[in-house]
Amino acid sequence: MFSAGESSGDQHAANMFLELKQQRPDIQGLGMGGVKMSQAGIDIRYDSGSIGVIGVVEVLKHYREIRRALKLMQQLVATERPDLLVCVDYKEFNFKLARFAKQRGIKVLFYVSPQVWAWRPGRVKTYGKAIDMMAVIFPFETAYYEAEQVPVRYVGHPSVDKVHPKRSQQEDKARYGLDPTRPVIGLLPGSRANEINRLLPVMLQAATQLRVKFPDIQFVLPQADSISDALLEMYLDQSHSDLSIKVVKNEPYDVIQCCDVVMTTSGTATLEIALLGVPMVITYKLAALTYYLGRLLIKTPFIGLPNIVFGKAIIKELIQHEANADNLVKELSLILTDKDYADQMRANLLHVKQELGQEGGSKNMADLALEMLG
Repeated sequence: MFSAGESSGDQHAANMFLELKQQRPDIQGLGMGGVKMSQAGIDIRYDSGSIGVIGVVEVLKHYREIRRALKLMQQLVATERPDLLVCVDYKEFNFKLARFAKQRGIKVLFYVSPQVWAWRPGRVKTYGKAIDMMAVIFPFETAYYEAEQVPVRYVGHPSVDKVHPKRSQQEDKARYGLDPTRPVIGLLPGSRANEINRLLPVMLQAATQLRVKFPDIQFVLPQADSISDALLEMYLDQSHSDLSIKVVKNEPYDVIQCCDVVMTTSGTATLEIALLGVPMVITYKLAALTYYLGRLLIKTPFIGLPNIVFGKAIIKELIQHEANADNLVKELSLILTDKDYADQMRANLLHVKQELGQEGGSKNMADLALEMLG
């Protein structure tokens, strides 16, 4: 049984299940997730599309639905009694579900550790009581669990497996109608509706200003499958028609490799861009209360994963009040015009890629699950 509450978790669970099916074709999967898990052959009993939110205020707004989903999943655990529960990310929800399952004698494999290195390291012990194994995706995370004698396994980052364009950059530019002699900027406004609402307007303002500075610039936007056409069209209406933003579905890595630079939300996308070696600027906005609480609790100086992995600010982060069009334009212009600056960023991103290790994360997860199944 799988429990994934967000777009990235849906993808990770799907990849893992496909690997499991290769090794054990008779294996069955069910649970909570989205389109990718369903396509992989997992029987989706609850579609997590409506509960993939981040932040205190956003969770409170969706509390009823999240609570309903948890009750349903707990009921499923009790009635189906799976041989193994795989909780993928979605920390607070999955912690409650894991604890419920463990109390009923069901084995629990937790995939993607909470960021104990950033805040609340005491969670290591708490999680240790609710799970049988923690699968971590960054090599430095194992030490936190080993210190508390919690079973842990480094499986590798799942993005290393999946971040592969289907075609060459030249083929993609022709496919998307992009002129290879003109610069391309990517807009990655997120995979959640609240991220689109907060960040896409700012990115569009920046794009409008950039068009004045660089009249020959081209824009692309890889649309996350968790974002509806209607929501995007609400922003990409007539007022921005002169930008001619090329929206592409289901081909994020092909789109990103066409870009000279990307403006992106924080999250897994930043690592995927890093793996493709494309310069970027990270921007993020949260509800004021969520941001305030985060500032009090979070110990790491960065929110961008490439910066966390590198251990230094190699990518500009424009967060909350700094997340405005003027600041975006300033950083994007620097990357476009200063070759040394852009080349240094690419070299640093290559180091991040090397730190994340080799491919095989999904297979390692499948092997671990089969090991736990005995």
